[in-house]
Amino acid sequence: MAVKNPMTIDFLRSAYGGESMAHMRYLLWGEVARKEGFPNIAKLFEAIAYAELVHARNHFTVLDGDVTDHPVTAGGVFGNKETAENLTGAIMGEDFEIDQMYPVYLETARFQGEKDAVRSFTYALEAEKLHSKLFSKAQNAARSGKDMEFKDVYVCPVCGHTILNDAPNKCPVCGLAKEKYLKF
Repeated sequence: MAVKNPMTIDFLRSAYGGESMAHMRYLLWGEVARKEGFPNIAKLFEAIAYAELVHARNHFTVLDGDVTDHPVTAGGVFGNKETAENLTGAIMGEDFEIDQMYPVYLETARFQGEKDAVRSFTYALEAEKLHSKLFSKAQNAARSGKDMEFKDVYVCPVCGHTILNDAPNKCPVCGLAKEKYLKF
C-alpha cells in the first residue's frame, strides 16, 4: 500500500536522497582508504555503502509508484580528505540520522499510521547506530596510522544491519537468516 500522508512522503524522499548520497560518498571514501593503505577500513566503507543502498532501496520501495518529479533536499558532507577526516564526516552523518533525522521521521510515520514507512525508518535507524560505532573504531585506528583488525564485514540485505567477523544466526533487527547476509 502506498504512503498517503504528504509529510511522511517528504520524509521518505529526504531519507532516500540522504541514503543515496551516503552510499556514493562511502564508496569514494573507501577508495581513499585503500590508496592510503587501510584495506579493512576500505572494506568497512564498502560494506556500509551497501547498507546505505539497502536503506535507499527500502525508502524508494515504500514510496511505491510516485513517478513525478520532486526536488529532494538531503544534507551531506562533500569532498575527499584523508581517511581519518573522511571518517569524521561519516560519523557526523550517521549521528545526525540517529539523533535528529530518523527519530523525527519515525515518530511522524507512527503518528500517521504509515506502517511501511515505520519499518523502513526503523531498519535504517537501527543500522545507523552500528555504523557510527564502527566508523568511530575505524577512525581511532586511522588516527593511529593503523588499519582496523577484523576478518570480514557482514550486512543484512533486508535492513542493513552491519557486523564484523561473523553474521548472527538471525538478524536482530529484521529476523533474516545468517545465510542470507552479504559478506564483504
